[in-house]
Amino acid sequence: MTSRTSLEPTTSSTGRTWLIFAGIILIAINLRAAITSVGPLIGIIREDTGISSTMAGMLTTLPLLAFALLSPMAPAMAKKWGLETTLLLSMVVLTFGIGIRSISSPVTLLLGTAFLGVAIAVGNVLLPSLVKRDFPRHIGLMTGTYSASMNLLAATASGVSIPLATQAGLGWQGSLLIWASLSVLALIVWLIQRSSSDKTAEVRSTATKQQSVLRSPLAWYITLFMGLQSFTFYVNISWLPEILRSQGMDYSAAGWMLSILQFVSLPFSFIIPVLAGRNPNQRVLVTISALSMLTGYVGLLSGMSSLNLLWVMLVGISGGANFSLSLMFFTLRTKTAHEAAALSGMAQSLGYLLAAIGPMLIGFLHDATDGWKVPLMVLSAVVVVLFFFGFGAAKPGYTSASGESTPKMEKP
Repeated sequence: MTSRTSLEPTTSSTGRTWLIFAGIILIAINLRAAITSVGPLIGIIREDTGISSTMAGMLTTLPLLAFALLSPMAPAMAKKWGLETTLLLSMVVLTFGIGIRSISSPVTLLLGTAFLGVAIAVGNVLLPSLVKRDFPRHIGLMTGTYSASMNLLAATASGVSIPLATQAGLGWQGSLLIWASLSVLALIVWLIQRSSSDKTAEVRSTATKQQSVLRSPLAWYITLFMGLQSFTFYVNISWLPEILRSQGMDYSAAGWMLSILQFVSLPFSFIIPVLAGRNPNQRVLVTISALSMLTGYVGLLSGMSSLNLLWVMLVGISGGANFSLSLMFFTLRTKTAHEAAALSGMAQSLGYLLAAIGPMLIGFLHDATDGWKVPLMVLSAVVVVLFFFGFGAAKPGYTSASGESTPKMEKP
């Protein structure tokens, strides 16, 4: 009889199913808020702590580097300790990281940021695997729900950071610390879940070692699609307000445009996975999403500033669609929860390396050309490449991680 791994499906009661659902949503809302809450507070943090602009930039870059370094390790951690235990530990580390980051010291700022980056990396990788294990018949709905929840809290955290720090009188420390309440809530739910989980799910696999997902061409399509959509997201978050300001928009209006970009992505973060899960081929969705983003960037490049709201909304819609599609590929293109975790780890590791490079590269191009035309042209070219890899990832088939026969992959 084949032994069961910690990532294989387990029989669960209705109560446990709802508990897992709540746990998934609570982890999802913790995966971005602790990061997006920092950006609006950077100026206040610099004034209070005296850190340099370079060190301030590390508050955003460090989590991305942690994602890149830790993502490949998360599947092995889950295989060793079980999904429930690993996710529980990630919430402990996240709470600790948020706590020490809120101490008014340059050292604790960076140390806490590194810890929370490690914790979020684990959640990023393992949530798709958990969905595949426990909700195999509702992958699209579950992926859409947790993706939309993640993006909603990310946008909310960006919007309320300054009011919490100033109008509510919490200061930047309290404004950052308040997000620990979400991680503590998630921690409590996963403590309950861990104590009620099926112990047979913790048995380690004795099966032969699986072929590396790195050998799968389909896995590389998915990885590069994931990486390039992350590249555009973090470039948008970093530079969109400055691009709009160069076209005559004031600070306040440019900031609202960034919020709009994030909020318009929410319904598409939910709808796209549901649609993707109903069809084995997602090429139409990839095509529409790429055309939307390309139109948005070309519109910004055209200088038609009277239509900037439209251009920003098109980029935001596409961003939500691309992100949720990348999450869906982790589950749709794998046969087991363990494969989903391995593919997720590979794609997010390399993907967030690209994401970390994006803001720096676009900033360098802006400085070198003293304008935003070349950066926007480069972003438009990135969308074309994103479409190429997305078209390849959207074709029905499976990665070869299991060593089983896989439908021959056509060139996109």
